Amino acid sequence: MHDLAALTPLGATAPKVDRIGAMTISEVTDRALASVSCRAGKSTPFQSAAKKLFGTGLPTPGHWADGATYGLIWTGPEQWFVEAPFGTHEDIARIVKEPLGDTASVTEQTDGWVRFDLAGKTAVDMLERLCPVPARRMKKGDATRSIIEHMGCFVICREPDHFSLIAPRSFAGSLRHALCAAARSVA
Repeated sequence: MHDLAALTPLGATAPKVDRIGAMTISEVTDRALASVSCRAGKSTPFQSAAKKLFGTGLPTPGHWADGATYGLIWTGPEQWFVEAPFGTHEDIARIVKEPLGDTASVTEQTDGWVRFDLAGKTAVDMLERLCPVPARRMKKGDATRSIIEHMGCFVICREPDHFSLIAPRSFAGSLRHALCAAARSVA
């Protein structure tokens, strides 16, 4: 029998947290993630099933929505990322697929991505140095795709001084390095 241990995207047994000046950069590992796509010709039943399941309307382009359990991030036409607490939704794809039935295609994404949360009064200043996102104008509920250091990322405004960045897991170390360098530049 194998003795396996879970590792974070940064290769540690616990999420890393960096505090630089007024910024806190946190690796977030307690969220499960799935991709949900509405199937062709199923928009009406999908919308109904999704609203019932997620407890909130589906976000439109450039936005995210947060319900009691689920968070939804618009990722493209008729597709969203769905996030939920990992402790209760480790098998998020199965949990979400069942109530959506044949109206949606659902795929597990949790281990394919890394999430960093930026919290602090210099979060916007950092983002202005990192990517061409209008971070100063973003408000809670805004989300967009961008490039940070040649890495494709989702940028989500959770609060005016709290942003989440989601990128492919293989970029975890490079993205953390870029975030820490930007935090030092504004500290």
